[in-house]
Amino acid sequence: MPSPVESIKERLHIADIIGSYIKLEKAGSNLKAKCPFHNERTPSFFVSPARGSYYCFGCGAKGDMFSFVQAFEGTDFVGALRTLAHRAGIELVREDPRERGERERMFLLLETATLFFERQLKTHPSALEYLHGRGLSLDSITSWRVGFAPDAWDTFVTFALREGFTKDELEKAGLVKTEGARTYDRFRSRIMFPIFDSTGRAIAFSGRILGKEGDSIPKYLNSPETPVFSKSAILYGFDRAKLEIRRKDFAMLVEGQMDLLMCHQAGFKNTVASSGTAFTEGQITLLKRLTKRLLMVYDADKAGVQASLRSASLALSAGMEVKIVALPALTDPAELIATDLPRFKESLASSAHIIDFYLAVMLKEDLDERKLARAIRDRLLPYVAALESSIERDHFISRIANRTGIREQAIREDLQKSKNPARSTTPAEIPKETALNPRRHQAERLLLGLLFWQEHTSPPALDVVWLKKEIERIVPTSRVKKLFAEAEGLQDELTYQAESYYRGAGSLTEVARDLLSTLEEDTLKEELSVSLKELLNAEQTKDQGSKEIVLKQYHTLTTRLNAVKRGRQDFNPSAEFPDGALRG
Repeated sequence: MPSPVESIKERLHIADIIGSYIKLEKAGSNLKAKCPFHNERTPSFFVSPARGSYYCFGCGAKGDMFSFVQAFEGTDFVGALRTLAHRAGIELVREDPRERGERERMFLLLETATLFFERQLKTHPSALEYLHGRGLSLDSITSWRVGFAPDAWDTFVTFALREGFTKDELEKAGLVKTEGARTYDRFRSRIMFPIFDSTGRAIAFSGRILGKEGDSIPKYLNSPETPVFSKSAILYGFDRAKLEIRRKDFAMLVEGQMDLLMCHQAGFKNTVASSGTAFTEGQITLLKRLTKRLLMVYDADKAGVQASLRSASLALSAGMEVKIVALPALTDPAELIATDLPRFKESLASSAHIIDFYLAVMLKEDLDERKLARAIRDRLLPYVAALESSIERDHFISRIANRTGIREQAIREDLQKSKNPARSTTPAEIPKETALNPRRHQAERLLLGLLFWQEHTSPPALDVVWLKKEIERIVPTSRVKKLFAEAEGLQDELTYQAESYYRGAGSLTEVARDLLSTLEEDTLKEELSVSLKELLNAEQTKDQGSKEIVLKQYHTLTTRLNAVKRGRQDFNPSAEFPDGALRG
């Protein structure tokens, strides 16, 4: 039985898939286009229908239809697999129907809840009046599937139980709360905004109170974390905005659902929302797959300014170009769009780089000369230090000096001592994707996926004890524990990926051996690179003792690498990777 990946590739053509996203032109037996993954004037992105692959001579992007959908839509392998399976008319079936059934039941429950809240909105005129009063059209309300949770304790519980769902399922999906023997609706008297994943499935809700607000009643109430919803990895509206973000090469970030809906209604369809929560590394990673340019449009009050600065610092530290929009006092994006759209557009046009914005905020604080100098040093220079371009740093140093009267030399001296707050406020800096060896990284993922898959298969099709020992033998001790620890939270995704590629393969042991060979070859190459640097350093410092030790290590690594390469040349071609499994 062919794997889902093989079945999809039999039914779909890479030219049709990529051609549905970007305009392709004939170039002999191939097709070409301007690369969607970097800015260019002349086409350097080529698609080979015969090979089922693409390659960009400008930025090096390459892969098959799966990797293209992953990169273009900003999703993971499972998301790309689901998207392409839907287009191919293929049903994805897991070997563990119980586990798959639980997740599918949760998606069905959340879709049922979305339909319920949509129907309730139609029968509650006050809720519709509120939305229309905020400026939302009926088309926007319908398109974004906005609903209403009635002011009652068990309306939804009663409905869902009648539909055949259990209280346990309702609680796991974050739709109800249980206290003792009593189960009641989590959302009551609230405008309901469904939150969708990158493929458009409802995975959670954000509810805005309708009626009396108080200290004990939060204005917004969000779904808790569930098996299908992780708030730190989701941006509201991302499923609708991703193509426009890619096309315009920048994303607009707002805080709330109403802000986002009004932005999209006004034509700013590259807008996403953080849903009132702190901007996270996971959300930045999601956006960076599509663009490195971010335009932040937060409320004009003090809390909005502070939130934008926190979010901007995190994005800047991740290497994004960040601009901030200064809205008129006491306004938010939704309100300004509803009351004065031309002024909102003017505000967007006058957006400022975060450093210019922050400098303007400081100058409005009316600080004396000494306090201003300290504020510049402690609060502003760290952002200057985070800039990757020395030309940009020089530009902003001159600008700060001109606006404040502080000597450029003094600014430069303080800049040398400056620590980037954005880096210090994040426990782990977002790694640059280019720092990864993509082939080794993918081999690790597939090996771990094979391991997790076969550990839960009875009887296993390969020796899982042997496979784990081989991974531990090849991966350096300093990395192996971290590798397995990081994989713990990705078991489902890794299992699904390996199963999709290799279900139906003749010999999983042969597949594992080839993956291990790739992993060992790339690991040894990296160790050789480090060893060579140490050898050159020993020669420069004339440290003969260190030189002899490193030289011996270098020869040992070279011998091992040559042996691995010989083994790969003698390997049975029929057991090689499926096309596109290793994109490196």
